[in-house]
This record gives sequence, C-alpha cells and structure tokens, in this order.
Amino acid sequence: MASAVESLPVSGNHQPSEVRTCETTSLPVCLTAQQFIRWHAVVAVVFLLIGGIGALLLGLTRWPAVHLLDAQWYYRILTLHGLNMLIFWILSFEIAVLYFAGTVLLNTRLASKKAAWACFVLMVVGGIMVDIAIMNGKSDVLMTSYVPLKASPDFYLGIILVAVGTLIGVINYLATIYIAKRDHTYEGAVPLVVFGATAAAIIAVVTVLHGAVVMIPTFLWSMGWIENVDPAWYRITWWGLGHMSQQVNVCAMVSIWYLLATLTVGAKPLNQAVCRTAFVLYILFINLASAHHLLVDPGVGPGWKIWNTSYAMYLAVLASIIHGFTVPASVEAGMRAKGFTRGLFGWLAAAPWSNPGFSGFFLSLIIFGFGGGITGVVLGTQQINIMAHNTLRIPGHFHVTVVGGTTLAFMALTYYVVPLIFQRDFYAKALCRIQPYVFGGGITLFALGMSFAGSYGVPRRHWDVEFTGSQLAMGFDSGAYTMLGVMGIGALVAVTGLFMFILLVVAAVFVGPKIAGQAMEPWHEERQAPADAAAVDEDEHHTPGTLVLAGVFLLTFAVYYFANWKWLSDVWEVR
Repeated sequence: MASAVESLPVSGNHQPSEVRTCETTSLPVCLTAQQFIRWHAVVAVVFLLIGGIGALLLGLTRWPAVHLLDAQWYYRILTLHGLNMLIFWILSFEIAVLYFAGTVLLNTRLASKKAAWACFVLMVVGGIMVDIAIMNGKSDVLMTSYVPLKASPDFYLGIILVAVGTLIGVINYLATIYIAKRDHTYEGAVPLVVFGATAAAIIAVVTVLHGAVVMIPTFLWSMGWIENVDPAWYRITWWGLGHMSQQVNVCAMVSIWYLLATLTVGAKPLNQAVCRTAFVLYILFINLASAHHLLVDPGVGPGWKIWNTSYAMYLAVLASIIHGFTVPASVEAGMRAKGFTRGLFGWLAAAPWSNPGFSGFFLSLIIFGFGGGITGVVLGTQQINIMAHNTLRIPGHFHVTVVGGTTLAFMALTYYVVPLIFQRDFYAKALCRIQPYVFGGGITLFALGMSFAGSYGVPRRHWDVEFTGSQLAMGFDSGAYTMLGVMGIGALVAVTGLFMFILLVVAAVFVGPKIAGQAMEPWHEERQAPADAAAVDEDEHHTPGTLVLAGVFLLTFAVYYFANWKWLSDVWEVR
C-alpha cells in the first residue's frame, strides 16, 4: 500500500508542499525536504569514502613498519583526508539533519526549494573543486593551509563555495523554523532535538563566516591580486573555521544522541530545561575552545589564553558534562520504567545492543566522553598544551571526537535514515549489527596508539618519525614504536568498519528492498523484563547506574589529568 501524499497547509505567497505520512513514526515528511535529505546524505557518504581511502593510506604511512607513501604523496593525501572528513562529509550530513529536524519534527515544509538547490550545488561543486585542486599536485598545504604556504586559486575558491553553500542551507533551516512558528505547526516549545539542531545552526553561521572571511583574502593572494596575507591573522581566523566546525559537530551529535535514545529505547530527557541550558552554554562558550590550537601562538596575548583555559573552558565543559550524564540517565530511566531494575547495570545489559542505532550511539557517547572529553580538557590546559601540542596526542584527541564521536553517531542515525527517508531496507543485517563495534573498536585502538605515541614525543605531522637523512636524527623509546604499531592496527580495523558501513549503505540506498508504504522492520525485538521485577516510575529519575558511570569517568579524568602534570614536571624540572 503506497504512502498517503497530502499538501502541507501554508500561508502567504508560498506554494504548498506535498507531504507523506511515515508508516513507522506517523510523522509528516515534506517531500521536498526528503529529496534534499537524500541527496545531501548520498554526497556525504561519497566524501566519507574519499576521506576513508585517505585514512587507510595515511595509517599505513605513519606505521613505521609499512611506511607506504613518500613525503609528497603523504602531505597531499593528508590534505585530502582532513578536508573531506572534517569539513565535507560532516557538513553535508549535518545539512541533511537540519532539514529533517526543521521539517519532519515540526510538521512543516522546507522554507525554500531554490535555496536548497543553491546550497546543494555550491557544496558539491566546491568540494569537487577542492579535491581536484589537491590531487593535481598544486595544493599540498594540509587542511590548515597556513600562510605563507600557497595553494592554487581553485582550492580557496572551492572552500569559499562550500562555506557559502552551507550558510545558505543553515539560513534555509532557520527560515523553516520561522515558518513553523508562524503557522503554529507545533505546540509548546520546539522539541529538544530541534533545539539542539538550532544551536548547531547558530554556531555554524559563525563557523562558515570565519571560513569565508579567511579564504577570500587568500584566494585573492593566490590569484596575485594582493601582495600578501598576514600569517598571524590567518592562523587565528582560520581556527574559527577549523575548530568551530567541530563545535557544530558536537551540537549535532548530542542532538542525535537524544533522538536515537528515543527511537531505540523510548527514552525521554530527564529535565528539558537543564538540557536546553547546556545547548545555550555551547553557543556562548564552546567556540572559544579553539584556543587550545593557539596556546603556543605568539599572536594571542597571555591574558586571553589564561581566561580561555579557565572560566570559558569550564562553562563549555559543563555543557558536555550535563549531556554526558542526562543522555545515559534517560536511557537508564527508560529501561528501569520497563522493568529492568536488577542491580546497578541490569538496564544496560538488557539494552538493545543488537540494534546498530543503539550500539552506534552509545559507543559514540562512551568514546567521545572518555576519549575526547578527558583528553580535550587536559590538552586545553595551557601548561600541558605547551608540552603536547605538536605531538600525535592532538590528532589522537580529535579522532575520538570527530570520528569516534560524531562520525559514529551519524552512522548510527543512518540505520534509521535509510528505511525512514529513503524507504529502503538493508541487506546483510548481521553485518549492520557488528559494524558499529568494528568501527568503534578500531578507532579507539587507533586513537590510543596515536595518543600514547604522542606522549613519547612523536610529532603530529611529520612524514617520517625517524627523520631519516636528517643531520639531527630523532630517536624514540621502543614504546613509541609499539604504540605506532597499535595505531596502525587500529587504523586497519577502523577503515574496515568504515568500508563496511559505506558498502551496506550504498547497497541499501540503490538496490535495497523497497519498503514504501510499509512500516520499518525493527532492528531488535523488545526484551521482556523479569517476571518478578517491578517497573519504576520513569519520572522518579532513579539512575544509580549512571551515577556510578559518572564516578568512573571522574576518576579516570583525575588519574589522566594528574599524570599529565607529572609528565610536565619531568620536562620542566621544578626545584
């Protein structure tokens, strides 16, 4: 039976948009928004594939036992990998998330189809221009492209087009929110997922404006139309794009956590006001976290560095701590309300770990919190940053945030996006169920190896850690090579999980069984609570297991934090 297609009632001069009712969720789906959600998701996976191939080549190069690429190709592929993974893949997917949150969850239409076209075309054309500029050998400048390194004009123009396209998409989303509010298509406050997506959109505006501002002068410089660009200004402004893009990811990722907690186990946020306040703290303070890339930069004064690494960072971290507690607590409360009340962790053992939507999101939560959160706070400490900044500890940190956190959360959501939006089912569901574990386990192993190799002093960007042929040869402890081997093995496992995901999604999207007019087949069967278990009221917020997990997190952070001060004292002897 085909889906019923109706028209969304709208006011003003706009034409009505067709809408179908989702057979699984009963939510209205604007067909115009659905079209662009699909296209942005497909393009995002293509960029993910390009970045994933780069990841494999880089992992096999930084592993000294293999050392695959020569220096020239190493830096070329590193440039390609960084831009495709951090910018193109994630921003493309986030536009799809914004269109979903703004239309489906608010029962409204997409504000402008023309703007959606402009966004899509600019982002795709810009991404292609950048990748071609890199692969033709004229833009080996790494993702940061620090001046005075100069790329071809197409490189800078492509990034400008991606930034402008993203900005148009974000404005289209904000206009959609306005239309929903104007036409009263929802009651009360916007859902928490939409609130979080809006926070991401606000941060994205600041982010892409930085991208446009920093790339326009460098484009003019590469064309020979202006004489030079100040390197100090460039570094400071560029990090408004480079690191703030990760803050967009954090907001989008957390919003997806809340969404998947509801879709997979029916969880509800414990306190809406507290969760929304945490998103506001992100808007106000999390952008300043880019300072940890500038703490060794002479272009930024010591007073600002100290303020940033203290009060500003504490307020940003507070927001993450709130979400890091409320998300698993909502899962625990929901599971206990179903009768899984035995012990501290009976609810967790009974969770639907065979559902890739749940396992992917919960692994994302753990990896981001324990890996990215702890290391991020430590590396954001000014004194420790000076010791660690130019080592592999930095990419070890952002691989567990951007990859282990954001990318894994996006993968988990895709296991619902394909059947609900593309209306296709997956093949090889057994592989779907293990894919989050392969990818999450691999990226964790990779980041651990990278971070501990960095603790031995292994540099973060150099092609050859042994500095072969250098007059001042660098020697490392044997432990560093062991950790680099762990990193290489982790890279192979993570890339295997990545390619599994891409193959599963591509097969489902293009040739998967059509399920239009049918409800989505559940990823897991609901388990029955023990007969002698008494369900508790979900509104009681009885979450002792999450409190214990929070205590474990705090203990882990304390040990790692003070270990870093011990390492610092070994470098800077204090008498």
